[in-house]
Amino acid sequence: MELLKFAAIDIGTNAMRLLFANVIEDEGETWFKKSALFRMPIRLGEDVFEYGRIKKKRARNLVRIMHAFSLLMKANDVVRYRACATSAMREAENGQKLIELIRKETGMNIELISGKEEAEIIRGTQLNKLLNTSPNWLYVDVGGGSTEITLFDNGKVVKSHSFEIGTIRQLKGKVKAKEHDYMNEWLSEIKGKYEDLKVIGSGGNINKIFKFSQNKEGKGMFFNELKQIYRDIKKYSYEDRMKILGFNPDRADVIIPASEIFINIMKRTDAGKIHVPKIGLADGIIRTEYKKFKEETEKLE
Repeated sequence: MELLKFAAIDIGTNAMRLLFANVIEDEGETWFKKSALFRMPIRLGEDVFEYGRIKKKRARNLVRIMHAFSLLMKANDVVRYRACATSAMREAENGQKLIELIRKETGMNIELISGKEEAEIIRGTQLNKLLNTSPNWLYVDVGGGSTEITLFDNGKVVKSHSFEIGTIRQLKGKVKAKEHDYMNEWLSEIKGKYEDLKVIGSGGNINKIFKFSQNKEGKGMFFNELKQIYRDIKKYSYEDRMKILGFNPDRADVIIPASEIFINIMKRTDAGKIHVPKIGLADGIIRTEYKKFKEETEKLE
C-alpha cells in the first residue's frame, strides 16, 4: 500500500480554500480521502466589482494567506499541489501583478483559470456515479463572481457556459441586466427538450441550504423544499442569520442571492429536484493532479 498526499488551493471570489487529501493506492485500486480543509473568507470580489482591482489591504492579506498555505503544505509533505484563481482574480486589473508578487514572496504558483476550465476541473470529480442514475442533469456551480452551468445528456456534455452572475457581484449590484436575460434565454432553450431534468448543485451556499433541509446525503432536495428554506432564511435579518441561525458573517448575506440564482435556474428549466454532493473545484484539482502525477511517474519508469 502507498499513501500520497496532495493539496489544492481554490482562490474564489468570496473565500480561499486549501484542501488536503490522502490518495491511497493498494493492489491496483485508488482511494481519495479528504484529510483537512482550511477556508479563509477574504472576499476579493468586494474590491474587484467595486473598484476593478484588489486594494492594498486585501492584497496584503492574500499574500499572507498564501504564505500560511505554503507552510501548511510543507508541514504535510505534499507530493503535488495546484493553486487556481477564478472570477475575481481574472477580472482584477492587478491580478497578474499579485500572482507575480506571491510567486516572488512565497514561491507559490497560481493559475488564472477560465469559467470553462473551472467546470472541466470539477467534472473530474466523482460526478459520474450520480450522472449514471438519471439521463438528464444540469450541473450548477454558484460562486461569488460567476455561475457555471453544464448540461449532461446520458453522461455526456451537451453545452456549458459561465455567466457573470454571482453572489458578491449581485450584492454589489454589478450584474448586468443583459447577463440575466442571456442566462434566462440559455435556460429556456433547455426547457422542454429535456424531460425529468435534475440539478447538481455545487458551492458553499447550496451545501448550507441542503443542511437545513435535513435530507440525507444522496437523497436530494425537491424544488419546493428549496423555495421554502429560502423563504425561512430570508425572514431573518443579516444580524439574526448570524445570531439565531448560526451563519458566519461571510455566509449570512450571500446565501440569499445564491438561493435566488438556484431557484431561478430550476424554475426556468422545470427541474424538480437538486442533488448536493460535497464536491467543488478543490476536489477536482486533487483528482486531476493525481492523474498528471501518475502519468509523469509512469514516463520516468
